[in-house]
Amino acid sequence: MHYTLHQLEIFYKVCELKSVTKASEELFLTQPAVSIQLKKFQDQFQIPLFEVVGRKLYITEFGEEIALAAENILNEVNAINYKALSFQGELAGKLKIAIVSTAKYAMPYFLTDFMNKHKGVDLAMDVTNKAEVVRSLENNEVDFAMVSTIPKHLKINRIQLMDNKLYLVGGRQYNHSGKYISIKAFEQLPLIYREQGSATRNQMEYFIAANKISTYKKMELKSNEALKQAVIAGLGFSIMPLIGIKNELNNGDLQVIPVKDLPLTTNWNLIWLSSKNLSTIAKHFVDHINENKENIMKNKFDWFDNY
Repeated sequence: MHYTLHQLEIFYKVCELKSVTKASEELFLTQPAVSIQLKKFQDQFQIPLFEVVGRKLYITEFGEEIALAAENILNEVNAINYKALSFQGELAGKLKIAIVSTAKYAMPYFLTDFMNKHKGVDLAMDVTNKAEVVRSLENNEVDFAMVSTIPKHLKINRIQLMDNKLYLVGGRQYNHSGKYISIKAFEQLPLIYREQGSATRNQMEYFIAANKISTYKKMELKSNEALKQAVIAGLGFSIMPLIGIKNELNNGDLQVIPVKDLPLTTNWNLIWLSSKNLSTIAKHFVDHINENKENIMKNKFDWFDNY
């Protein structure tokens, strides 16, 4: 057998994601390139590693065993690479972060300079909803999390990064007059919500309950991008974080609709368990954030001041 590390990596990623398309995206390869290497890997075994039923890919029992072996081999290869870099005096290893979906519009700016400076650091960043982020933090699966609401049941350390402002947002089709829309007008709006477990949804429900607004839910969507596109299309309105709609506000696809007592303002925080023994990489990242967060805010998020 003459399979390569590249083929092992592709096969493992396909097994992990159960999708050639998703694996190609995560590995920054074309789908045909992944399919070709996957076939070459399969051709070296007489027993099927996977099967396709309908349009869905299933990993066989034998394939699961090979995927486990591939994971172990790839981990050992990474360990060798990290050790080599460490002996050269470079920071090397993996930085693991979980962030809520809206934080993807901010977290990369706090990572870029750090990752560019330390080429031996690999980043694993999971983008999901608040409930899953807190779960991964609580289970010690990640070094850090970025959230706008601090989990009260955990003892954590945190660095406050920036404001998180939430406004009522509508598409370009909506017309309003006066300084604020009235509660009566608000109650006539079809509202689009994020899914249960989303911090944005929690804030939206808090505002509606606190102001005793009687309204109705038009639909529920599981991602900020899907929600944004629905509002742009004119399907409804939503209370959304400002950070995720910069381009749409600039080109006029979305508009902030003035409502008394909005925006809701929370804070984006980088958090980690107080009991966690931070790795050398994690400690360097904390130092990087503390030293550079003000400049990052000034250079990347000065547009916040317009709202």
